[in-house]
Amino acid sequence: MGRTLENKREIVAGLKESLSEAQLAIVIDCKGLTVAEITDLRNRLRPTGTECKVTKNTLMKIAVDGDPTWHPMAEFCKESSAFLLVKDDVAGAFKAYQDFQKASKKSTLRGGVMEGRALSEDALKAVTELPPKEVLMARLAGALNAVPTKLATGLNAVPTKLAVGIKEVPASLVRAIKAVSEKDGASGGDDSQAA
Repeated sequence: MGRTLENKREIVAGLKESLSEAQLAIVIDCKGLTVAEITDLRNRLRPTGTECKVTKNTLMKIAVDGDPTWHPMAEFCKESSAFLLVKDDVAGAFKAYQDFQKASKKSTLRGGVMEGRALSEDALKAVTELPPKEVLMARLAGALNAVPTKLATGLNAVPTKLAVGIKEVPASLVRAIKAVSEKDGASGGDDSQAA
């Protein structure tokens, strides 16, 4: 018994909603996976905030059609597909999938989509090796916070050095006047002896 048109519309709407909450989609070939293995994959992915959707490729193509963020996924929609829709922990989700793949040895990674770009397996690995967004933001905030601190330190040093320089001027002036007067006194003494 096939699905009704209304049922297919509900599935497409559900896919669109899940995609709107995701930041990365990974497409795998799930040919030969049993229901128990798919359940195992879902259980491994759940703690990372990732949904595993097993649906017909035509329904996923309809869901991504016209959406520039997810449209590249259509190129991975062939044969039996499972779609891993990652909401939060990109690195954790990819690691969970890799652990599952090592255990089952049945699925293969076709590719992924992030911010409107199709990603190969190597590109996915590179993306998942980045630190989490929160860590990157903290590093950026730390770097931005360091700039005013260094600037303030530099600006504080200017008046100090200026004050030291100004304080030195009278002392240098006194030494210069003393040296000139001693020189004049020594020259004057020589003049008086010559006369």
